Amino acid sequence: MYFKILEPAFFDTDALGHVNNTRLPAWFEWARNDLFRVFVPDLDPRKWPLIMARIEVDFLAELQYGHEVEIRTWLSRLGGSSFTVTQEAWQHGMCGARGQCVLVQFDHQNKQSLRIEGELRTTLLSHLHEHTDSAELDLPALREKARALGTHSTAPVGSIPA
Repeated sequence: MYFKILEPAFFDTDALGHVNNTRLPAWFEWARNDLFRVFVPDLDPRKWPLIMARIEVDFLAELQYGHEVEIRTWLSRLGGSSFTVTQEAWQHGMCGARGQCVLVQFDHQNKQSLRIEGELRTTLLSHLHEHTDSAELDLPALREKARALGTHSTAPVGSIPA
C-alpha cells in the first residue's frame, strides 16, 4: 500500500467552497507515481508500458481547502496483463472519495497487452489487498511496511499542478 499526504491549494476548490470533483482524478494519478516506478523507475514516458482502460471515482464526502488529505493507494486485483488500483482520499478521519482504475501492461509498438510475469508480478503481489475499502485493512501494519519500503510520505506537499 502507498500513502501520500497533500495539502489542497485554493485553486483546487470550486464555487461551493470544497475541493472540485475534477481534482480527485489528478490527485489519484499523482499518488500512483510510486506504483508507476515499479514499471519505470525514472518515470520516463518513452519507456511507459501501461495504458489506462478504465477509471471511476465515487464522491463520498466533501473535502475542504486548508486541511491535509491522505491518498491511500493499493492493488485490489491482479490479472494476467491488467490490474486494478483502488485509491481513497481521507480527510479528518473520513473517506471523501474512492476511485478505481484498471491499468494494462501494454506493448505500444505492437499494440498488444503484455503478461505480467516474473519479478514484476512478485512485486505487484506484495501490494495486492483484495479489498475495495481501506477500513477493512490493517492500516497500522501497512503504514509500517510502507515506511520501511519508502512509500509513505510523512510531510505534506502542496497541491499538484492543474
